[in-house]
Amino acid sequence: MMTAEIITNRLKEHIPTAQIRATDMTGGGDHWQVRIRAAEFKGKTLIQQHQMVYQALGELMKSQIHALSLDTGEA
Repeated sequence: MMTAEIITNRLKEHIPTAQIRATDMTGGGDHWQVRIRAAEFKGKTLIQQHQMVYQALGELMKSQIHALSLDTGEA
């Protein structure tokens, strides 16, 4: 089952300065709300920020995360 720790670790691998809060919205491990602030987002549009997160999560988005609500921004 997907955990906040797995999501946080994966994001930190790809976005090292990230400050992350991942919340399981249903308790089932497949619906997540993630708040992430990172210096790497500087100068990026909201769409670009979200693309960075999706890219970092990679195959987890296809296999283990059914829904993801993102709140991104520059640190």
